[in-house]
Amino acid sequence: MTWSKNWAVLLAASTALLGAFQAEAIETKARNAILMDYTTGQYLYTKDHKKMVPPASMSKLMTVYMIFDKLKDGSLSLDDTFTVSENAWRKGGAASGGSTMFLKIGQKVRVEDLIKGILIQSGNDACIVAAENIAGSEEDFAAQMNIKAKRMGLNNSSFVNATGLPDPEQRMSMEDLALLSKAIIEEFPEFFHLFSEKYFTYNGIRQGNRNPLLYSMPNADGLKTGHTEEAGFSLTATAKRGDRRLIEVMAGMKSNKERSEEAEKLMSWGFREFDNYQVLEKGQKVAEVPVWFGEEKSVGLVVNEGLLRTIARSDVINTKLVAVYDKPVAAPIEVGQQLGVVRVEVPNMETVEVPLVADRSVPALGFFGRIKENLKYLLFGAD
Repeated sequence: MTWSKNWAVLLAASTALLGAFQAEAIETKARNAILMDYTTGQYLYTKDHKKMVPPASMSKLMTVYMIFDKLKDGSLSLDDTFTVSENAWRKGGAASGGSTMFLKIGQKVRVEDLIKGILIQSGNDACIVAAENIAGSEEDFAAQMNIKAKRMGLNNSSFVNATGLPDPEQRMSMEDLALLSKAIIEEFPEFFHLFSEKYFTYNGIRQGNRNPLLYSMPNADGLKTGHTEEAGFSLTATAKRGDRRLIEVMAGMKSNKERSEEAEKLMSWGFREFDNYQVLEKGQKVAEVPVWFGEEKSVGLVVNEGLLRTIARSDVINTKLVAVYDKPVAAPIEVGQQLGVVRVEVPNMETVEVPLVADRSVPALGFFGRIKENLKYLLFGAD
């Protein structure tokens, strides 16, 4: 059989392809990192990716997820307006020394502008305004963030504010940020374009998007930077080339320059060294196996579901497919009945098993038919 990408593999119970290679090794100066393929969800590179660390402004991704979720369920619209409180102005405004949208006390701001202020300008004031108007207070909004995070399976995340400003209880892992980014892209495609806007002007002040990859990689289109003294320079980013999208999260770099260089290096490596391969097609026939005491002599084994895998280009020729099944199979057999598996064995990756099922039903022989088959076996042996 032939896989996509026009290369052939041998599907057998004990035969492997020779010629082992590995993807070119890479290291990063980031303290924590993950690189994930968006489509398959496979991790291509990890470095302390489950450790809970200060996320800085990258935690604003959870804040906008909460806003997008309200927009999607209809309880909020882009044209709704929120009022800027004195608390939001003091904690997140220019006087606080952090990133700000330069909102004014009592000002009424459209939700769409607040989203842009969060994503493009990284406005702490915009986050607090959204939190207070949605949940009544930033503390209650953070509690809602924690509930939502647990429901999403983000088990290494803890929120006490909507901004990512330093707090010992504000923590996220690189893995959780990657999974959160995947969810944002997947669930809110109508809003995702906002992440790639490079500039936003509000109250007469024009600010640029801090994501360095938007300026250095033509295919980059999101997501969010972060920086505090404790967290270092951090980045959650995504880029798409053709039909492939990668998501990377990096934290703990020493400078904006280092963040930019390391982010582009890791993303480029992922596109260069790996590709997605349709290893198995749904309905693909793998074998025809003999049937005992059935109205038909054999039954086909087909793949129950397709399988797309991200594989290092250099490991493709060392990938092995192993079909595992018993033969002969005793009738009766129902269409769709699982009779075996195909094991997909890729170097340096966990083995995946895909069910093999019967492609048709095979009724059992009647009483006299079974006698005839037994006599045949006694006289002539197995086929």
